[in-house]
Formats: sequence, structure tokens, C-alpha cells
Amino acid sequence: MRLFLLAILVSSLAACAANPPQTVQHVDLNRYAGTWYEIATIPQSFQKGCTGVTATYTPRPDGTVEVVNRCRQGTLNGPERSVKGAARVVDPNTNAKLKVSFFWPFEGDYWIFRLNDNYTTAAVGSPDYKTLWILHRQPQMSDAEYTALLRSLQADGFAVEKLQRTTQFPAPQNH
Repeated sequence: MRLFLLAILVSSLAACAANPPQTVQHVDLNRYAGTWYEIATIPQSFQKGCTGVTATYTPRPDGTVEVVNRCRQGTLNGPERSVKGAARVVDPNTNAKLKVSFFWPFEGDYWIFRLNDNYTTAAVGSPDYKTLWILHRQPQMSDAEYTALLRSLQADGFAVEKLQRTTQFPAPQNH
């Protein structure tokens, strides 16, 4: 009986590993660089209480990418928290699969699952479907664009019902 249960466990784990989500075909890291606003996320303990979350990516001469994540604690007027790390490309054919480290020697997967043509909207996370972030170049995203992105991600197996909208700064006003 134990061997049977072990065989089921191993085969189910193999099936999970065999079906990771697809990434985008190619990412131009220079175009991807800059500041992104977190629109929604599957909550993670390290982001507890964060609002106004941003991630800033800066390519380095050695081919890695500097990553600076910032948030406001509690409210948009709360104290700023930040952490600096580095990302390295693990799939140079696409640049869509990276490993990010904020605390050496620990690394996490950073896969780019969605990226629109003008590099203003992205969906990133891990191949095990446990993490997912919706990012945008502005602090607000239209409901229509957000809904369309969620439908696309859900069709690929992401548990979009776990996503929580991030409290963000208002969109800049054009005068």
C-alpha cells in the first residue's frame, strides 16, 4: 500500500513539473527596465501590510538585473520599506525566465508569463503557480485590461481567484 501511495505521489509531482505555464517568447530586458506598479498579487507573507508596491529593474553591465522592491507599510502615507536584489537570466533564448535573489544564497523563480507589445502590462510569477503578480507601468490599470488579463491567466491554469488588488497611488492627472 505504501509503495502504491508513493507511486501516486511521484507521478502526480512529475505531472506538475511536466506542465509549467508558458512564458512569453522573448523579453527585451532594456525595454522591460524601469519602474512597474503592482496591480494585484497572490498574497505573500513578505509583503504583509504593503501598499503602493513598486518594482524597479535596472540592467547591469554583467548581464544581471538590479531589482529594487518598494512599498508603503500599512497605508500609502506609511513608512517606506525597500529591498534590493539581483536577477539573472536562466533562459537566454527568451530572457523570460530569471532567478531573483534578495538574500544570498536563496533564489526564487521569476517567469514572465504575459507582456504586452508596448511593455506596459506584465504578469510574472513562479512555474509552480504559487506566486503571481500583475504589473503595470502606471499605478492604475483599466478594469477591461485587468479582466482580459485575468481570463487569459485563468485559461492557463492560474488560480486568479487568489489574486488581491494592491492599494496603489491614484493615476497621475493630465492637465
